[in-house]
Amino acid sequence: MLSFILKKLLYGLLVVAGVTMVVFYLFMILPGNPATLLAGQKSNAATLEAINKELGLDKPKSTQFLLYINDISPISIHESTMESQEKYEYIKLFSVGSGNVLAIKKPYLRRSYQSQKLVTEIIGEAFPKTFILSVFAFIIAAFLGILFGVVSAINRHTIYENLILLIAILGISVPSFFAAVLIAWLFGYQWGEFTGLPMFGSLYDIDPIHGKVLQLKNVILPAIALGIRPLAVITQLTRSSMLEVNSMDFVRTATAKGLTKKAVILKHVLRNSLNPVLTAVSGWFASLLAGAFFVEYIFNWRGLGKVTVDALTSADFPVVMGTVLFISLIFVVVNIMVDILYAFLDPRVKLVN
Repeated sequence: MLSFILKKLLYGLLVVAGVTMVVFYLFMILPGNPATLLAGQKSNAATLEAINKELGLDKPKSTQFLLYINDISPISIHESTMESQEKYEYIKLFSVGSGNVLAIKKPYLRRSYQSQKLVTEIIGEAFPKTFILSVFAFIIAAFLGILFGVVSAINRHTIYENLILLIAILGISVPSFFAAVLIAWLFGYQWGEFTGLPMFGSLYDIDPIHGKVLQLKNVILPAIALGIRPLAVITQLTRSSMLEVNSMDFVRTATAKGLTKKAVILKHVLRNSLNPVLTAVSGWFASLLAGAFFVEYIFNWRGLGKVTVDALTSADFPVVMGTVLFISLIFVVVNIMVDILYAFLDPRVKLVN
């Protein structure tokens, strides 16, 4: 078991390293001078040169990449100066060479070109809103997906099954961003008077008297838009799993013993159908975080996705790079946990060394 986990961690580390390299070089070749963004359009040559030197932009791309890796690594080498210690907030392990130290620190994702705030602070402020949106979408998708799957499986060849299958097919076929536009327009604009739901909004509204006011109604439409695709997948997976289990011998034996249809479904069919469903559900959460990028932008939900898109349009590359790396790390961690969970839930899975 330990070797299995270590192998997954190694794969995850390689994925994060690959994403880091691709993201860094992708944004380094895009147009836009960070020094100009920081100093303003009317800055002189001396100011631009000083900023380029401070950011390491006057060095070769390979050196810049190594400096970036050193910044985001929790164990890194830094100058043994007060200025460096304040910048990175590191804890010294031991001295390395002349004037350098090997230190441990939080990953330093640098600062925003626009606001000069630490990227870690920006992520820390935006991610809870994305997390809440993803949790609501996750609950909607899991609850309704399992419910629809059960209903369609026990009502074969009826209008209920046909209607649910139609919803599932549409949910898989329609992209999240198009579903978000359609849902916002229909339920937030056309039928807004009846639904009472806004077309745009975030988790908090600013009230001049009460300050931040929690607005949970603002999460309903974006959560539905974000949860449609996993809802469709869970519906079909639950239905297929229940139909497979329902044809097994122990179900027929339970029916022959005189158990009611409800008892057979709840105690035998549904219970034995949930293993693959639970595994698929757990794997969808990381995907919801990524899908939230488009949904947040459409609904003006001020989470991690909205922050990233805004940073991309303003060429604020440290913010974009930091958020992409953060989401990729979540993907890796969630996928490792799902693999381990799957091995525990399904005895047919073998831990391959």
